[in-house]
Amino acid sequence: MNKPGITYEYERIADIKRLNFITESLQQEIPAQGKVLDVGCGNGVISRHLGQFGYQVLGIDISQKTIDVARSKNTLSNVRFEAISAEALTAQGEQYDAVICSEVLEHLHQPEVLLRTIYASLKDNGLLVVTVPNGMGPREVCVTKPMLRARNNPAIWKFIHRVKGALGFRGTTVQSQADNLDHVQFFTRKDLQQLASSNDFNIIRFAKTNFVEDVFPFSVLTKKLRFLQSLDCKVAEVLPYSFTGGFNTLWKKNS
Repeated sequence: MNKPGITYEYERIADIKRLNFITESLQQEIPAQGKVLDVGCGNGVISRHLGQFGYQVLGIDISQKTIDVARSKNTLSNVRFEAISAEALTAQGEQYDAVICSEVLEHLHQPEVLLRTIYASLKDNGLLVVTVPNGMGPREVCVTKPMLRARNNPAIWKFIHRVKGALGFRGTTVQSQADNLDHVQFFTRKDLQQLASSNDFNIIRFAKTNFVEDVFPFSVLTKKLRFLQSLDCKVAEVLPYSFTGGFNTLWKKNS
């Protein structure tokens, strides 16, 4: 799944699958040297990856902590990072050939506000790449939602942390150093289509991620055995969309 000559900062197969989806989508639509905006870039993994293909990438995030990490890891002159909101950036009048919004919308109480901003930042023939967890998929139903409920009980929450620590789960992510990574939106495929339509976008492609890789007790095995991660991603491809762990999607402005 890794491309020859290209460096990958992600190790999980599902993350690499998402990264390849983003890259291949841009390569089919956006010429080399095209301007790309990575909204909610976190530690800048996606931005730096796209920079390897010649794109002029600006990664933005409202967390100064994540931007500091992104800058410290960056060695590409065609990639830069700014601690700025999408709204403030749009006010500067720049428009982009492509906008990346990866694993962001699920953290927002009002995702439509960001989408309106992205709409203004995207050229009329530009491409928007959106990736989100499947709100009714295995991970969100079996892990994320129960964990959010468990936090209301200090004793249970403490016990869960002890078990996760014993199993080698550190609660960190290569994607972002942001202090709050809670999910507040749980999108189904229909929800995502309605969100796009109500903000003058059309989703032109849906793709699947993985299946039960992130769900305990499977996660204990898949964390250590990469071939199981790969198998899990392949299984997801033959199952209905309701079983996928996440959605990788391509959006275009409505004509």
